[in-house]
Amino acid sequence: MATLLELNTFGTDKVGYLSVFEKILPGDIKRAFFVYGVPPNSQRAKHGHLQSHQALVCLNGSCRIEISNVNGTASFHLSTPQKCLVVEPADWLLMDQFSKGSVLLVLSNYYYDLDDYFYQKP
Repeated sequence: MATLLELNTFGTDKVGYLSVFEKILPGDIKRAFFVYGVPPNSQRAKHGHLQSHQALVCLNGSCRIEISNVNGTASFHLSTPQKCLVVEPADWLLMDQFSKGSVLLVLSNYYYDLDDYFYQKP
């Protein structure tokens, strides 16, 4: 099941913040993309991966991530760049409730491969 982590963050309101993303995913980061401009009431993802681990960070705004697998379903609300949701293989994702101006960064330890995707919710 997915795990919500607190990223190591340094700084103050006076100088700003730096959040560190390292040693979160197994192996190397091989792919990065971001989701933005999602219209109200829209849903994204609705798929899972067979081999890929992913890390999701909402850089601006907020969104909800629903994770389902054979063990059940859990929802996570991402609303700060200091939180990182690590999604494991076999986790099925649904992304929704994007606020206006939200930007969701996704990092993966696996290159894009259509054969890695599954669409049926467990």
